[in-house]
Amino acid sequence: MTSKLIASNLRHHLTKPAKNLRRQLLSTAAEAAVPEQDGNSSSGMMMKGVRISGRPLYLDVQATSPVDPRVLDAMLPFYLSRFGNPHSRTHFYGWESDEAVEHARAQVASLIGASPKEIVFTSGATESNNISVKGVMHFYKDKKRHVITTQTEHKCVLDSCRHLQQEGFDVTYLPVESDGLIDLEKLRAAIRPDTGLVSVMAVNNEIGVVQPVEEIGRVCKEFNVPFHTDAAQALGKIPIDVDKWNVSLMSLSGHKVYGPKGVGALYLRRRPRIRVEPQMNGGGQERGIRSGTIPTPLVVGMGAACEVAKNEMEYDEKRISGLQQRLLNGIREKLDGVVVNGSLERRYAGNLNLSFAYVEGESLLMGLKEVAVSSGSACTSASLEPSYVLRALGVEEDMAHTSIRFGIGRFTTESEIDRAVELTVQQVEKLREMSPLYEMVKEGINIKDIQWAQH
Repeated sequence: MTSKLIASNLRHHLTKPAKNLRRQLLSTAAEAAVPEQDGNSSSGMMMKGVRISGRPLYLDVQATSPVDPRVLDAMLPFYLSRFGNPHSRTHFYGWESDEAVEHARAQVASLIGASPKEIVFTSGATESNNISVKGVMHFYKDKKRHVITTQTEHKCVLDSCRHLQQEGFDVTYLPVESDGLIDLEKLRAAIRPDTGLVSVMAVNNEIGVVQPVEEIGRVCKEFNVPFHTDAAQALGKIPIDVDKWNVSLMSLSGHKVYGPKGVGALYLRRRPRIRVEPQMNGGGQERGIRSGTIPTPLVVGMGAACEVAKNEMEYDEKRISGLQQRLLNGIREKLDGVVVNGSLERRYAGNLNLSFAYVEGESLLMGLKEVAVSSGSACTSASLEPSYVLRALGVEEDMAHTSIRFGIGRFTTESEIDRAVELTVQQVEKLREMSPLYEMVKEGINIKDIQWAQH
């Protein structure tokens, strides 16, 4: 297969002597990707001012997933020989690309129990969320002026809602319980005659809790309110049925399901029909909802990723659940003061968000240089503020600051989990040894009873 030939060629180049490597690289982009060496190759490499001994273990699958080799195999012909524009109607190159796009559309639809005619390809879940939230409310703006969402939604949904507020719409941000789930009675009470949309994400990207989507859909159907769900983290990980869930719109992402970055999809129900105002003007592709040339290789990759996920979801779930238990038990056997954020019963097993008492989260992250993990959403982890998702759960600020999200995926191994446990335990113990608060707790002092004086 083409990907094997490319991999073989890369290995051939990379195993040649290092002094010849730079002139043998195929492009300036490849050259830029090779980290600068400081002459001491045995000490590892420098990246963003941090020295690491080699590539870390990857446990951040909620941020992005590696492309499955089978997906890459499906994509490569559409970069090399089948490069036609799928909107070219007058020749073979366009016809074969169009056929590939429609096949991918059917693959995506099959995974969620939809019709291919209800799938619109976009650049990703962020664009799909923007079309859903702003597009629906703009289309029905004469009669519908109210949106309901939750405090723990992805940034792009929250920011789309804030944008609507600036335009004069009303938005209700539902609180969540301490386990991260919404109260259905609060949702029911929040619905008004002018409510135009309810938007609740299926699987939370930071804490992995699975909302009661089917029950939410039932409430929305009872009040005849369109229901949108951001299912970027749910696609290919939990069973999805758009009819059972009663969703009107659903946002999907390619790179969260072992597909390529830069492609996503929007499910738009046809019966009863939901209408949206396009957020981009152009040639009227994708039924006028999302203008722009469809990137055939990316779309083909997303379709292939969905087909693989459909065939292997059950196996992946069992395997990932076992690895999650191995990780959680391994850490809890050796450390006290470890808290799981979010419901343990209603959560996707591949997302394990832990808080470590008496440890500063940023210090822990910096100490775990050999493990690629994050302190929350990749979209907001650059901020030093505690996670707004954890704060919405009622997690105290000190514990919110100590949270680490471990992401387990299809290609994670048992040895990687064991190594991650070992390194995490080592680093937490090291930081606690330096913590006067932890010393006080060990001596039986209740820190919350201390009256701290300001000087």
